[in-house]
Amino acid sequence: MARIVLLDPAAPERLDRIRPYLPDGWTLHTATSRASEDQLEALSEAEFAITGDAPVDARMMAVPGLRAVHKWGVGYDNIDIDAARASGVRVLRTTGSNAVAVAETTLGLILALGRNLVRGHAGIAAGAWAKGELAPSSMTLSGRTVGIVGLGYIGAALARLLVGFGCDVLYTKRTPIPEAEAAALGVRYAPLDVLLSEADVVTLNCELNDSTRNLIDRAALDAMKPGALLVNVARGGVLVEADLAEAIRSGHLAGAAIDVFAEEPIRPDNPLIGLDRVILTPHIGAVSATSFSTSITRIMRNLNAIATGTPPQEIDVLV
Repeated sequence: MARIVLLDPAAPERLDRIRPYLPDGWTLHTATSRASEDQLEALSEAEFAITGDAPVDARMMAVPGLRAVHKWGVGYDNIDIDAARASGVRVLRTTGSNAVAVAETTLGLILALGRNLVRGHAGIAAGAWAKGELAPSSMTLSGRTVGIVGLGYIGAALARLLVGFGCDVLYTKRTPIPEAEAAALGVRYAPLDVLLSEADVVTLNCELNDSTRNLIDRAALDAMKPGALLVNVARGGVLVEADLAEAIRSGHLAGAAIDVFAEEPIRPDNPLIGLDRVILTPHIGAVSATSFSTSITRIMRNLNAIATGTPPQEIDVLV
């Protein structure tokens, strides 16, 4: 028997949806809020914790009896890995599980920006018919140059989708993939400065780490092609939001779509709120009802492996 805690506060309906996937005899609970003391209270007597966006800090890692923390998703910048090692807590994630969902979200945001879909909808909702106003800034994706920053599972899934649009797909990452693999995927490597200067659309699909934190700042935005679009479905910390807001207001960039933010939930004074050519979504890129069963089954399989002393799925293990 083991006690699992969802650190992201969950409604009873969500708990009921997860319970059928629990190993026999295990119990499921949730934190009542994201406040530090409530998180610590929820972890009391828990062996396992699952987090989506809720931070897991050193105090939480040190809770007696905690054996593992599982990320529901891929990015683990909200988990204190060093503290986990110090406390002997295993950390896992569902590697690649959300790649298609995030790639489709990225593509959808690119199309929504280029075709002015959200601006058109907002105009009608406000009683306006903005067809003539939006026509000069509407663009097609087909045949355009798209630059992907980060070519992991998500970037590769996005590249496959872009093939159907006949896009010239550039990518950048610390270690380029083999040329044969790049050719099969339909992408070609470019250093970041070249990618930024040539791409009509730049998408951020990389992890947040020391090398990518604030990667897209004022200098990087200034280096982008005038009139380009920017989409961030990576992590908020990859992008300096105030610098992007200025690049939009100045007209240097034609638009941006942001699904992730430096602070979540987004603060009401975020500089991107209210800008006409910016689409903002509440970190829903990886959310997919169709992948729920696969993801939760994988999480429970990994945690049960730890409980029974057998190896969890190797690609999911961080610590």
